[in-house]
Amino acid sequence: MALSDDLTKVAARAKEAEDHAAAAQSKAKADLEADVENARASAQAQADRLHESADANRARISAWWHDVQRSWSQHVAAIKEDMADRKAEHDVDWANTRAENAEGDAAFAIDYAVAAIEEAEYAVLDASLARMEADELAGASA
Repeated sequence: MALSDDLTKVAARAKEAEDHAAAAQSKAKADLEADVENARASAQAQADRLHESADANRARISAWWHDVQRSWSQHVAAIKEDMADRKAEHDVDWANTRAENAEGDAAFAIDYAVAAIEEAEYAVLDASLARMEADELAGASA
């Protein structure tokens, strides 16, 4: 599969996330709680796959990307722990603060995802250029 095809998967997944977020506004609390748990499990599974991929491809990716993956795994673990702690609270003021913080976290996560997509585009284009240059050198030496 070409790297540009992988970017198509990113766009499709972003649209799916957008649809889920829009649908959340009209869901019952129990349904939304189930969706939140499913999304958390999916995010954890993706983080695990990312970790495994980074380890398996350590020789093929830069140390910087490996560090990004490790940082992301730590971030996911911290959010999971924070969410478990938050569920223990029941104060109204605290609930409003939690909602505002969760909305801020969501906005930042979206900004982070956009930045990751920008970085992915750069990486795909850079990989294409690197392959073109390698092919040119191979042709020149043949």
